[in-house]
Order: sequence, then structure tokens, then C-alpha cells
Amino acid sequence: MKNLLFLNLGTGEIIVIVLVVLLLFGGKKIPELMHGLGKGVRSFKEGMKDAGDQLKDSDPEEKK
Repeated sequence: MKNLLFLNLGTGEIIVIVLVVLLLFGGKKIPELMHGLGKGVRSFKEGMKDAGDQLKDSDPEEKK
């Protein structure tokens, strides 16, 4: 992995982060957390798409 999200994280750092998350939340909570995170990202993308559609609809240049 070159870099993860432009944070220049190496393999060792990623492993440490995963271990800390496992210790803090336990194995049973992680799927629930990922499910919630996925819903949040999906909602954010839908909101961004809606905002873009509204901007296109209100753009006076395109109506000419």
C-alpha cells in the first residue's frame, strides 16, 4: 500500500490502528460500527447529489 487516503500510513501503522480498534470495541461491535458508517457515507453522497441537482436547476446560465 503506497498511502492510505494520502496520510502516508504504512502497513505497521495500519496494523496498530486495527488492533487498537479491536481492543476498544471488541469483535462483535465492529460490524455494527461499519454498518452505521456505511449508512452515513451513503446519506452524505445522496445529500451531495441532491445539492448538485439543485444548483443545476437554479443556474441561470443553463436556462438561456
